[in-house]
Amino acid sequence: MHRIELLAKSHDRERFDCGSELLNLFLKQTARQHAERGISRTFVLVDEDATAPIPILGFFSLNICQIKSESLTPGEAKKLSRDVSGVRLGRLAVAKSCQRQGIGKTLLVAAMGKFVEIFNMAGGIGLFVDAKDRDAKCYYEQFGFVPMPSNELELFLPVKTIQEALTPHL
Repeated sequence: MHRIELLAKSHDRERFDCGSELLNLFLKQTARQHAERGISRTFVLVDEDATAPIPILGFFSLNICQIKSESLTPGEAKKLSRDVSGVRLGRLAVAKSCQRQGIGKTLLVAAMGKFVEIFNMAGGIGLFVDAKDRDAKCYYEQFGFVPMPSNELELFLPVKTIQEALTPHL
C-alpha cells in the first residue's frame, strides 16, 4: 500500500530519479527550501512499510496562485471578478522505476484532493498546471484540464470538475 505525505527529512530525495533532471533537482535542492519559506508544499508518495531513508515513488508540489480572469476562456471569465485565486500544480513526477503503473494518476487525484481541502477553507476557482510539452498537455487533458486561450501549455481544471471527479458515483 502507498500513502501521500508532506515532504520531510526522512524521505530519500537523493536517489529519486524520474528521468527529468529539472524535476530531480527541484526535489533534491528546492522543495524543502520552498516549504520552509512558505512558497509551496511538496507531497510525496511512499510505500507504507518503508523505513528511513524512505524511497520516494513520486511527488507533486502545490502553491497558491492568482490570475487575471481574462486569461481564462470567455465563458469562465464572465462569471468572475478581475483577479481570481486558485492552486498551481507546480511539479508532478514519478520515479522511473514506477512509471506506467498509474502512479501519475494517483498523484494527480491526490493533488485534486489537496485542492479541495484548500478550496473548503479559502476558496479558489480551480487547479492550474503548466505542461512541460505537448505530451504532458495531452496527459492532463485526459483528466479534464482545458488549455488557457493565451497559452496552450497552461491548463486549468475548474473546481466543479474536480468536485465531480472526486465524488463517488452511486
